[in-house]
Amino acid sequence: MVRRKPVVMIEQTTLPDYLCPGLDIVFVGINPGAYSAEVGRYFATPRNRFWAALNKSSIVNAGRDLGPEDDASMNGYGIGLTDVVKRPSGSAADIRPAEFKAGSLVLQGKLLSCQPLVVCFNGLTGYKNYLRHALAVKPEATLGTQPRIIGGSRVFVTLNPSPANAAFSLRMIADWYWQLGKFRDQLK
Repeated sequence: MVRRKPVVMIEQTTLPDYLCPGLDIVFVGINPGAYSAEVGRYFATPRNRFWAALNKSSIVNAGRDLGPEDDASMNGYGIGLTDVVKRPSGSAADIRPAEFKAGSLVLQGKLLSCQPLVVCFNGLTGYKNYLRHALAVKPEATLGTQPRIIGGSRVFVTLNPSPANAAFSLRMIADWYWQLGKFRDQLK
């Protein structure tokens, strides 16, 4: 008789989805960074440019700069937050194809349920994996507005604000968010 060691499942803390019906924009990240999951806040790594770019873009008129501590209140500004894959990691390169497949299908259900005006993928990696796994289509995409829709939601792709994308400046990311805001305004 062969004795097998029991499999120990380690529960990982991840970030909640901030989604509800009637949102203007849902930002979709690839997956939570390890530090963000640890502190329980979206885009919490100090070098991540999401919040700085959002503040410079005028997508949200909060009367003050927003930061990771504001993630749970973003629905009040018409903004939602979620990820393609919910497992935190030190790098998006750690995400396995099976995780992208499962996460893309779950994400599709969430987006169809809340039906935002615009779904914004932060980076081509997340969107291309969504196309490949949720829609089973060839993952061709560029930055900006996309020809495909998700339910009734239009799709927009911006630069990923991760520190791993240091080749892109804060100004470049903020410019894409500004274009996203203009796109949203045209649809309203």
